[in-house]
Parts: sequence; structure tokens; C-alpha cells
Amino acid sequence: MRTVNIELDKTQFIKIINRLDEKDKLEIFNELKKSLFLKRFNKLLKSTKTSELTLDDITKEVESVRKSRYEKGKQIL
Repeated sequence: MRTVNIELDKTQFIKIINRLDEKDKLEIFNELKKSLFLKRFNKLLKSTKTSELTLDDITKEVESVRKSRYEKGKQIL
């Protein structure tokens, strides 16, 4: 298969996309969605990374919330 490189501006690219049938548009959409998801997820991981929070801290907080919800549930009965 031979490769050809062409330059398109965004408007030209959108016009070409609009000419495609629904199946091809959906395929492109799904590829873009996968690509964007991974980039956004990695960005989120980097922005939330901290050395101040340990697994023990998280476990204590989870147990505290569970206990609180359990106690509230007992009061309703």
C-alpha cells in the first residue's frame, strides 16, 4: 500500500468527514473517543497524584463513611 501525505485545514477536513457515510463517521468517532479518553485520563492521573495520601488514610476514610451510613440506616428502621 502506498502512502500519500496531504495538507488540510480544519474546514477542509470537516467537509471530507461530512461526505462520509454513517458507518465511517462512527468508526472515526470511536477512534477519536478512545484517543481523547486516554489523554484525558492520563492528565487526570497526573493532576491527582499525591504523596500526602496513603492507602491507610483512604481505608480509614472509607470505613468511617461506611460506619456513618450504617448508623444512619439503623436509625431509619
